[in-house]
Amino acid sequence: CKQHTEDRGMKIIIAGAYAIGTYLAQFLSRNKYDIILIDEQEENLNKIGQNYDLLTLQGKPTSIKVLQEAGVKHADLFIAVDPKETINITACTMAHNLGAKKTVAKIDNPEYMEPKNQELFKQLGIDSLIYPELLAAKDIINGLKMSWVRQRWDVQGGALVMLGIKLRKTCEILDKPLRDISGPNDPYHVVAIKRRNETIIPDGNETLKQEDLAYFMTTKEYIPYIRKLTGKEHYVDVKNVMIMGGGRTAVRSVKIMPEYMDVKVIERSIERCEYLNEMFDESQLVINGDGRDTDLLIEEGIRHTQAFVALTPNAETNILACLAVKSLGVKKTIAAVENFDYVDMAANLDIGTIINKKAIAAGYIYQMLLDANVDNVRFLMSVDADVAEFIPVQGSKITQKPIKDMNLPSGMTIGGLVRHEGCMLVSGNTQIEAGDIVVVFCYNTNIKKVEQLFN
Repeated sequence: CKQHTEDRGMKIIIAGAYAIGTYLAQFLSRNKYDIILIDEQEENLNKIGQNYDLLTLQGKPTSIKVLQEAGVKHADLFIAVDPKETINITACTMAHNLGAKKTVAKIDNPEYMEPKNQELFKQLGIDSLIYPELLAAKDIINGLKMSWVRQRWDVQGGALVMLGIKLRKTCEILDKPLRDISGPNDPYHVVAIKRRNETIIPDGNETLKQEDLAYFMTTKEYIPYIRKLTGKEHYVDVKNVMIMGGGRTAVRSVKIMPEYMDVKVIERSIERCEYLNEMFDESQLVINGDGRDTDLLIEEGIRHTQAFVALTPNAETNILACLAVKSLGVKKTIAAVENFDYVDMAANLDIGTIINKKAIAAGYIYQMLLDANVDNVRFLMSVDADVAEFIPVQGSKITQKPIKDMNLPSGMTIGGLVRHEGCMLVSGNTQIEAGDIVVVFCYNTNIKKVEQLFN
């Protein structure tokens, strides 16, 4: 175990240096937490240890000796994200009994997520269960409900909404300074822009360009107005969906799909098809075949399908399949891209919504770390930024002056707030009050610095 260089406050132990664990460790190390990553395999630790500011410890996360060596009794948060669910449950139970303040276990059994079973896990000492496939499925369904939006993020049940929209030449507000099109009285703010590989937190002089991915903060009733402004009215609503790959994320997506959507799942493995047929209703069709086979897709009605979701374990397969169906006229494509090396490529190839379970799960765990009353945090991979809902306490700095006089950290934008069930966008003159639910966009900003304004 590498030596501690300094005591940096919150102590986090992550068990399992696999996809979610290593990503989470990287993601958190940039925010200067005191992190220890435990794994039995030395090569898993070596990949990450040298490149990031964290400690590594080789050993079993279910070993009392290893947990004690990691300093579990001083841990503010113990996160078990090993591929084996049983290891995660056992490790969290042990960590809790050895003194960890809060524990989180990654699971893969949907039965455990039922509300009546959550209490059982609390009694075992597990504060929170995380099921990445279900979190990913919710994002997929959100994407299908609004086919013209790349990414949607709801605050307080959708009272305030952030929409990530790809701008084409049909957009009415291109090449005009934002101060002229998005002033204090307009019903939306542009909080961030992704232009090729650059993220821009815009000021009043910035203009929107064709092919930008722009993030709009607005209120629920103005969503149709944003759709018109951005020239997306010709996008049809999704009624027919085709999913390539019948893994766990596909199953969860089908299970929570709205009734008005018809779905076909294309899966290569006959055994898996048989399992899917048992899991699904008769109206949900399972087809044995390869989703990259264009003739099969045409035969199954891809030309009359509004959305295609590629969920195989292979990022390249998913990206190529989405490109192929776009050429056949499908407007809405969603691809699972677990390999971060391909995320920018997928965005530049314009394949649509990108789903990454690691990033979604990490954002979900991240919100448990913040001391302020933070309700909801998302890491927006496409713009390498965080969006969070903060609730300021009485007397906190953010409530003492109007926003324009606050000298906010660079890279921080306040998008809007919810007050007494009503929601509003903010301008420089807005005075934030204790108890408001405030949506904050952070790019290249330590979120802990932002948090101090609300405490």
